[in-house]
Amino acid sequence: MQNKFLFSILVFLISLFQYSCVSQNNSKRIIVASAGKIESLDPARAESLKEFHLLASLGDTLYELNNEGILIPKLALGMPIISKDNLQIKINLKKNIFFHDGTQFDSEAMKFSIERFKRIGIKKYILADKIESIETPSNFKIVINLNKPSSSINALLTSINLTPISPTFYKDYSDKFLNDNFIGTGKYFVESFTNERQVIEPNPKYWGEIPKNDGINFIEYSNTSSLFGALRSKQIDVLLSNSIDDTQRHQLMLLSNKNKLKVGLGPETEISIISLRTNSYPFDNENIRLAISKSINRKIISEKVSYNMRKPLRTIVPSIFKETNDDFWSEYNPREARIILEKEGYCNGKILKFPLTYRSNVNSDKLISLTIKEDIKNNLSDCISIQINGVESTTMYENLSKGLYPAAIYDWTGLYPDPEGYLKPLLSCNDIEKNHCKEGESVASGSFWGSKQVEYLFKDAESSFGNSRLKKLIKIEMLASESVPYIPIWVDSQKAWSQMSISRPVFNGSGIISLSDLEIINE
Repeated sequence: MQNKFLFSILVFLISLFQYSCVSQNNSKRIIVASAGKIESLDPARAESLKEFHLLASLGDTLYELNNEGILIPKLALGMPIISKDNLQIKINLKKNIFFHDGTQFDSEAMKFSIERFKRIGIKKYILADKIESIETPSNFKIVINLNKPSSSINALLTSINLTPISPTFYKDYSDKFLNDNFIGTGKYFVESFTNERQVIEPNPKYWGEIPKNDGINFIEYSNTSSLFGALRSKQIDVLLSNSIDDTQRHQLMLLSNKNKLKVGLGPETEISIISLRTNSYPFDNENIRLAISKSINRKIISEKVSYNMRKPLRTIVPSIFKETNDDFWSEYNPREARIILEKEGYCNGKILKFPLTYRSNVNSDKLISLTIKEDIKNNLSDCISIQINGVESTTMYENLSKGLYPAAIYDWTGLYPDPEGYLKPLLSCNDIEKNHCKEGESVASGSFWGSKQVEYLFKDAESSFGNSRLKKLIKIEMLASESVPYIPIWVDSQKAWSQMSISRPVFNGSGIISLSDLEIINE
């Protein structure tokens, strides 16, 4: 009797084990990995690309850019209806859409979300004084009244920061952030959240096309080597490219060329720049800034650091957003740099000290710094002495506005897909004194540069449209390039690698990966 009982238990355990194995094998969950932590799922606070990747799957925006860069309605029923005086935008909303908590998406919910972002959003300056008021004449129509004509408002309507949230769930968070959860209308909902690991599940009541997988485990690795190894050993399904070193990216590209991995490419939207603090020595001198910019060999940097995977850049607006390949910022020319420095009293026994800070947790930043140092040593060692210093990225971003770094390397992606989305956060200023910014976005970016002419052009461009607006925004960049508050280094596209058993990663026109299109295709 006892033996029969033990045998029954053994059969039960074997059956349970076999069932669990079958369940695991039949799972269509996808493991997506990157380096670093996700600080917040609140669209009013989100500012990192990883946070945007997640929020784009958890929520929907009114509009989205497709792979061809064309504006298409998402939660909106059709394209914006703009009044003749360009001061009013009417948007009809889709019906029968619900937030994850069951609250209906309607015009009041959209109004609540926009006004909340205007109050507490970290990047609320992207709306600035554009919106005078928001009306909700019916449940599914929203009217945005503008203080003045705004040619950038359409692009803003694609911003993930303006993703609608449930006014019911966020009632107690209308004036504060909710970092560890998100209640939107998207294809997935949050199952669990920590800064290092997020689990999202398909939304069974989603209004549109359902995900092609059973959910996403979004995992953060502490270092790039372990992340790279996890993809090679097939512990993860998909790896986001901005998370690993360029040497590793190069190896993965070679593997994809041999059909051992799949690679998905997004548009070239991320730029790397050196921000120069223009309000103190030595970069308060425009000629010194110009000489330094002419001493930066972008071609060598691209070859040595990125294996030519990132393109040398002489603009702060990616060409896809300005419909032109014009480059305004100074070319590499050490001979001209020497002439300028000699006129300023250097190179004849007097050496300019060039302190350059890079993000210590971003390996490419360090390699950029070392490459610049080596090239200057070979060509201008009697004129410039470069001193490089690494600082953790979070610390750098916190201290840029404090003016602690004479020069700093970092990446920048526009907050919305438009030239203004790149220019304003780097160049706009509210309080200017002798081309030095006392208060404004250029303070936050570490340059402290300001121009009253640039501010006038920003305002003028807001009330202009089409080619006329584009010309004014290009003029803004031209003026900035003449004063050299920044030195553009390169431009990069978002990339993601997947196992051969997973579908090729797809990005939209804003460089956001479509997690819902990831699919197991060879079980």
